[in-house]
This record gives sequence, structure tokens and C-alpha cells, in this order.
Amino acid sequence: MRDFLVDTNIWGYWFNPDQEPWHSNVLKRVAELKQQCKNSKESFKIWISSVTWGEIEFGYRVQKKKDGSLETQFRQFVNDVAPIEYKIDKHVTLQYGRIRAMLFEKFGGDKKVAGRRPEQLIDPITSLQLQIQENDLWIVSQAITRNFTLVTNDTKSLRPLLDVIGKELYLENWAVGNQ
Repeated sequence: MRDFLVDTNIWGYWFNPDQEPWHSNVLKRVAELKQQCKNSKESFKIWISSVTWGEIEFGYRVQKKKDGSLETQFRQFVNDVAPIEYKIDKHVTLQYGRIRAMLFEKFGGDKKVAGRRPEQLIDPITSLQLQIQENDLWIVSQAITRNFTLVTNDTKSLRPLLDVIGKELYLENWAVGNQ
């Protein structure tokens, strides 16, 4: 069984019982996976991207109503699940560059003007035109590098990315029922 790289939105659903029906669906899928491993003697690990940690930190820092106890509870929850942190390394940067270049080639259009710097292409190629966030590109690059299953509820926004990387990325959405 593949290991799982869990995206930010799934961590939020997993933690927050007010996020129904997503919360129940995530709990159910985790229980199914544990049972499947028990029956087959397989195992899996849960990973969290350092990019996801950054997104979580950002979310807490921009809350209008700061709730330190909720932040503490969430951190304790994640620590109890005990994911392995996956940091950006040189292997991930190679995947990121490759995937970003493939997106550029497929969707760059008239933006592929000689002399343009890459930072001039970030928004038109990813965020604005394709609705793909840079952080998602990094997380996808991590999943592909380690052959993980990426667990996310952002499957719709990843469609243009799937057009260029095809079956290299394994996806699951634990927020929806009946996987």
C-alpha cells in the first residue's frame, strides 16, 4: 500500500467535527485503511508536507478571531496522528521544475516570450489562468517524488495539472464518501 501525503484541507476536515460531512468521511476512510492493513498485514504511513505546515501557520495568523486554544488543540491532534514531515529537497525541486515547465509548455501561450523571467510567468501560468496555486505544485511534486498518494479535496483545481502529468500522480479525496 502506498503512503499518503495529506493536504491542508483534509487535515482541517479530519480535525474539525463541525466540517460535516467531510469530517465523518475522513474518519471513515482512515478506519477503512487501518482495517484493510490489519486484514492484509500491509501498512501505510501518513505524511505532512512542510508546505502544508506553512499553510496552517498562515491560516492561524490571519484569523480575524484568534483562538489560541483551538490552535493548540489542532497541533496536538496532528502530533497524535504523528505524521512524518516531508521537507522540500533537491529531488522535489527537480520534479517541481519539470512539472512547472510542462505546464508552461502546454498552457503558456503568448507568455512564452524570449527574455521573460520566470517570476513574470507565475500568475498567468498557474494561479490566474489555470487556478493552480504554487503551494499545490510543490505538494504535488513531493507526492510524485516519493510515489505517495496525495489526499486532497482540491481535485478540481488539479485537473490542468493532471493533463500534463497524467498517471504519475495518485489522488484520493477522503472528504467524499465511497472512494
